[in-house]
Amino acid sequence: MSLRKFISNKTIAALAVIMTAFANTSAFAQAAAAETAKKPVDMGPVYKSAIFYAMAFLLLCLFIAIIGKALKVYELTRAAQDKPKGINWNAVNGVLFALFLIVGLYGVYWEYTVHGNMILPDAASEHGEKIDQMFNITLILTTIVFIATHILLFGFAYIYKHSGKRKAYYYPHNNTLERVWTIIPALVLTVLVLMGFLTWRSIFYKIEDPNNKPISIEITSSQFAWAIRYPGADGIVGLKNYKLINSINALGIDFKDKNNLDDQSADEMVIPVNKPVRLILTSKDVIHSFYMPHFRVQLNTVPGMTSYFEFTPTITTEEMKAKTNDPTFKYLFLCNKICGDGHYKMQKEVKVVSMAEYEAWVKKQPAYLTDDLRKEFNLPVAVPVTAPADTAAKDTSAVKTNQLALKN
Repeated sequence: MSLRKFISNKTIAALAVIMTAFANTSAFAQAAAAETAKKPVDMGPVYKSAIFYAMAFLLLCLFIAIIGKALKVYELTRAAQDKPKGINWNAVNGVLFALFLIVGLYGVYWEYTVHGNMILPDAASEHGEKIDQMFNITLILTTIVFIATHILLFGFAYIYKHSGKRKAYYYPHNNTLERVWTIIPALVLTVLVLMGFLTWRSIFYKIEDPNNKPISIEITSSQFAWAIRYPGADGIVGLKNYKLINSINALGIDFKDKNNLDDQSADEMVIPVNKPVRLILTSKDVIHSFYMPHFRVQLNTVPGMTSYFEFTPTITTEEMKAKTNDPTFKYLFLCNKICGDGHYKMQKEVKVVSMAEYEAWVKKQPAYLTDDLRKEFNLPVAVPVTAPADTAAKDTSAVKTNQLALKN
């Protein structure tokens, strides 16, 4: 065998590469073992460094480039020797498409079975059930379309890979196909949009039941806290005026409105089960997003604007602990808008209890009107005697404002 043939022999070349790699690996391993024997190295900080992963990515790219160049040299060598191509890249690409399809479909299954178990539990409000139903229908339809289109896409790439045994058919246009994939998606999307619109109307346009009037609760957002105000004995949350905000009157409560005199402040939200709750949402500084994930409630709080949201909780905190098998479970409301560096602190607990527990709790809450505020607004220091709390009273001024906003 001549020297040229010996060097170009594939078996000899492969063995040389393997021996070189083995020798280098053994040398590095011995050096690393000797170094480790001297002094253990803590690699924790290295693995936490962004530079480490950037270098690993670059090394991977370099490795792929080297493999690509080696394959290119191999192909050029065979072409120089007038030999047929050694690798059928059409077959390789077809097989890769089939493998990607299998791996991708398994990924969909894995997402549904693993991450699917991490989603929120059943909605704890009446309207939340409608939102979940709409979400599930949309998810099922899009999943079916996703799987079907990808089976066709990757399947065609594998089945019709170039083999040199058939000629491609020129198929520029088909009116029937155009109509099918235009009309069917349009009809499906129209149904989904109408379903969303009707669900939205059922949430925001409610007919009030005079025998089951909602409890009004005012939530004021600021960087980076929430302020909760209950209506007190008259069941009406009083008016505010931002011009009255100072170190004592943090919310700018206007005590010329007599409805403010019995309002109460709270550090948490406690609401009775199966009782409508009407949220009055405002902001002192920037746009925040009031978010109660378990109740499927989310609405922005905007400075200079009052927003309203009414919902009815259906599952108490204790019942949800049993449903989730989590004795530490808590309902929360939080800010879902990145409103600054203290955004992560904006959350408060929500407790859903029986009506009897709610009435006992609300009686213990302090009045917003403190002695300092009484002095500030020249109000009598003596606390006026009020009738028992009628938490079902209707906030007429807020309802009129809401109806006007909805009409506009």
